[in-house]
Amino acid sequence: MTEKIIRVGHSPDPDDAFMFYGLASGKVKLDGITIEHRLEDIQSLNERAMRTELEVTAISAHTFPYVADNYWIMRTGASMGEGYGPVIISRKYKSLDELKGKVVGTPGPLTTATLLFKIFTDGIMNVDLPFDKIMQAVDDGKVDAGLLIHEGQITYQSLGYNKVLDFGELWEERTNGLPLPLGLDVVRKDLGEELARKLSRGLKESIAYGYAHQDESIPYAMQWGRGIDYTLGEKFVKMYVTELTIDMGERGKRALELLFKTGSDRKLIPRVPEIQLL
Repeated sequence: MTEKIIRVGHSPDPDDAFMFYGLASGKVKLDGITIEHRLEDIQSLNERAMRTELEVTAISAHTFPYVADNYWIMRTGASMGEGYGPVIISRKYKSLDELKGKVVGTPGPLTTATLLFKIFTDGIMNVDLPFDKIMQAVDDGKVDAGLLIHEGQITYQSLGYNKVLDFGELWEERTNGLPLPLGLDVVRKDLGEELARKLSRGLKESIAYGYAHQDESIPYAMQWGRGIDYTLGEKFVKMYVTELTIDMGERGKRALELLFKTGSDRKLIPRVPEIQLL
């Protein structure tokens, strides 16, 4: 039987690498399917999803309303913050009021972090930069503050930056404790529901394998740690690969619906898409 090739896009980050370790290592197999991994930064994957290029891909939650006609959301694989999330940091400034009229470096127009910035700040300008260049831009004085995603969220304090705002803390406060949806894994509708569900189950098995074999999966994930040590890498992985990642359930779905409604009310996204979890 001919193997079906499925291209899977995910970020070169410890949490995504951990999730996909079971599949990438061949320890979790899907009958009749060969997985090809495509590692790219999240903004590039968002743009690929807009062009419907990959069969399965990680995307920013912000991007889903733009691709909802062509992709289903997997109930497995979401990155959700529980009281933590993207952080605005600065060398000079300590509050949003001080940033009025200033410029914040943000990690790309389709990222959820940039959507949150536009929802919850007012009178602050932004410029999009590659996410891994934002701290340097702050240090060089090219921007007054930076919006950090990925491991920058847990390293900025040790590097001496001021925390201006943690969007995860703000979201939790404003939503009575709902998680903050940041990233999703989606599967292309033209594969059909049967294959889409099989792929979703495969990812769930891959995450379970990673948790059951952390002596293998954490060192593998740390290849993409960008300078953080093993302890911080493990902490970061477990911040964003949680029970909600295994299955976002109704709580995760409600959080997504609220994010989309809030963005739509502010005219920052085109519509509130129907959410069907596979």
